[in-house]
Amino acid sequence: MSSYWINWLLLLSLMAYSISSTSGALFAKTHVLIYNDIGTGTQLAVHCKSKDDDLGLYVLAYRQSYEFSFHRDFFLKTLFFCNMQWNGTVYRFDIYNQKRDDYRCGDRCEWNVHGDGACMLNPQTSKFDICYGWNT
Repeated sequence: MSSYWINWLLLLSLMAYSISSTSGALFAKTHVLIYNDIGTGTQLAVHCKSKDDDLGLYVLAYRQSYEFSFHRDFFLKTLFFCNMQWNGTVYRFDIYNQKRDDYRCGDRCEWNVHGDGACMLNPQTSKFDICYGWNT
């Protein structure tokens, strides 16, 4: 069998695995949920983007949430980042980085945004205990 056909069979096998796996389904949508946990009375302005999509500006009251969804990239290159502003200061955070988040949250990533950064809901503990600081 020629290497051309072997490469095609390998690619088809990889695609079939990706489609059938629970956390890496190629055509499944990923949902990202962002909660304002800055503090009582503090509004959080959230403006998320990817290389291809500008999701617009949303203003969240304390404990209010914003959700968006998308299809992941086959080559693990999906990245959404958000500018978050409160009290006149703007912070930036990679709210979904496929290389970092795909295996952790699968098709649903939930984040609590607080003063020091954002914490992801850990499916193993059911707590927001996977925390990251703001991008520099």
